[in-house]
Amino acid sequence: MTRSSRPIRPGSVVDSRHLTTVTGSPVAVPDAERLIHLQFRRFAGCPVCNLHLRSIVKRHAEIEASGVREVVLFHSPADELREHTEDLPFAVVADPDKRLYRKFGVEAAPRPMLSPRAWLSILRAVLRSSWAVLRGRERPPAAVPHGGRFGLPADFLIAPDGRVLAAKYGEHVYDQWSVDELLSLLPGAAASTTPQGRTSVTGG
Repeated sequence: MTRSSRPIRPGSVVDSRHLTTVTGSPVAVPDAERLIHLQFRRFAGCPVCNLHLRSIVKRHAEIEASGVREVVLFHSPADELREHTEDLPFAVVADPDKRLYRKFGVEAAPRPMLSPRAWLSILRAVLRSSWAVLRGRERPPAAVPHGGRFGLPADFLIAPDGRVLAAKYGEHVYDQWSVDELLSLLPGAAASTTPQGRTSVTGG
């Protein structure tokens, strides 16, 4: 899958859609009352995804208190994904056919794993997940993940009216917003123009 020639950018308006989480709960994007942080991640059990999502879990109460709802997509089937995400306190959505990945122009390519900027994060992620699996706290990913191993992350901050306030297309496997970066992008942040792959934001 390659990135759309016209990816979602700040100022774009996304169509309203109702998704279903892996637990069967409905989630609306956009949300009529809150900002949505829409995350595109990789496959169920992905060590790098797990490393990043644990940082979100630690500060989830702070994120919610700021008026943001987390919605995280994976390109794995719901039954497979459910085994890896049952303890996460936010909405997790399965998109095994990558319909929303295509809609939002989120790509897959070998380079996410090859970038030297990702190597330290990959090492940390593999060590953490290996230890968690050995202790029975996590399940290992499938030997051949559904949708492949070469996905790139992406983040979108979406206002209740569907307007995209900020967008980030990752350039390597661990290139996504930190919690601090997310909170700095809330309405009121100054507008900026950045190269493709970096965060761009519009004022609220």
